Amino acid sequence: MKLFRYILPAILPALSLMACSRSVDAQTANNSNNTMTEQTADTTSVRVAVRTTAGNFTVLLYGDTPKHRDNFVKLVNEGYYDNTLFHRVIKDFMIQAGDPDSKTAQPGQALGAGGPGYKIDAEIVYPRHFHKRGALAAARQGDQVNPMKQSSGSQFYIVTGRKSSEAEMKQMAQHLKNNQMQAIFNRLALAHRDAIIEMQRKGDRAGLQALQDTLIKQTEAEAAAAPAPEITPEMKQAYTTVGGAPHLDGEYTVFGEVVEGMETIDRIEKAETDGRDRPSQDIRILSMKIEK
Repeated sequence: MKLFRYILPAILPALSLMACSRSVDAQTANNSNNTMTEQTADTTSVRVAVRTTAGNFTVLLYGDTPKHRDNFVKLVNEGYYDNTLFHRVIKDFMIQAGDPDSKTAQPGQALGAGGPGYKIDAEIVYPRHFHKRGALAAARQGDQVNPMKQSSGSQFYIVTGRKSSEAEMKQMAQHLKNNQMQAIFNRLALAHRDAIIEMQRKGDRAGLQALQDTLIKQTEAEAAAAPAPEITPEMKQAYTTVGGAPHLDGEYTVFGEVVEGMETIDRIEKAETDGRDRPSQDIRILSMKIEK
């Protein structure tokens, strides 16, 4: 299968490098090995009012992603997001914020590496929650160094995206299947990390190829037993009428959505940016407040 060709010979450098693809790189450089894993029994949703220098908006935090909801509420109550910047803005894609280092950032300073010192276990409730326009999701490191798709402890993004055609939706269905198979293969390969290291050290190409062939067969069997979720009518309706970023589905935790003030998000999205996608003129979160 061409999908998996040369994966094993590249696995070692991949373990130590951070993914940086522009299309799926809504992520943070949080390097902490600590993880926020505590979860409450509460399954209610929460509304959060956000004031920014570009206008105001309100997000709804989903009750069925409680780790992300409770962490966001905790940070809001602490004033953690106050005076932070929207440090990464890409037109027709998303706006990103939540880096505490941005509070005192100098003009042109690179941002995106800050966080509270922990990660959050993934809560990917897919296909119920997907990357439609207005979706609120958690940034994270790429799969190469974060195969469990754990979220940044603070950084988040809001999807603006674009509308998809019928043909693009068909391509996306295949993309979802490929992503599922690649994720399975990566997990199986990581389980054989020590063996791969030893074979690479010895230059044992035949051994690497034999292991790769075995893992491909295991991947195909596992994917056949549990097929990737299909694109639902709701998803198709949203992506073809209001738009979004479907290529991120199943890869990042979507834990809320904008319910008021989407015009503010659109205003931020249109900001002029530098080579790092940081707005040339700072756009700052003034405050966040839990709505009672």
